[in-house]
Amino acid sequence: MKAFDVSATVAEYPKLPYEKIKNDILGSSYNLSLVFIGKTRAQSLNKTYRKKSYVPNVLSFPIEKSVGEIFITPEVAQREAKKHDLSYSGYIGFLFIHGLLHLKGLAHGDTMEKAEKRFISKYRLK
Repeated sequence: MKAFDVSATVAEYPKLPYEKIKNDILGSSYNLSLVFIGKTRAQSLNKTYRKKSYVPNVLSFPIEKSVGEIFITPEVAQREAKKHDLSYSGYIGFLFIHGLLHLKGLAHGDTMEKAEKRFISKYRLK
């Protein structure tokens, strides 16, 4: 496995500096798979692994200490972006950062929010 891989089951997703962001947050030796998926697969993964029935915007799964996966649902992100005062592309970047921070071990709260804001600003996500 390469240190970073992107795949998609959806037609379109924003082109962002995903690998650079991943390396900044998790380091270059962390092996990460980023997958853009549709609502049906996202809901199925959420039911199977988290016992939740809603369609998530992002899911992150640590596999080993330095291996993980992030799944982003662009259709949900498209709908939610304005609520967060971000463009669609900016919100996808935010969701990616959010998933990376979970893989790093952060939980929701002030520390995570501060880190998210710092990386949103650093990568000029709007």
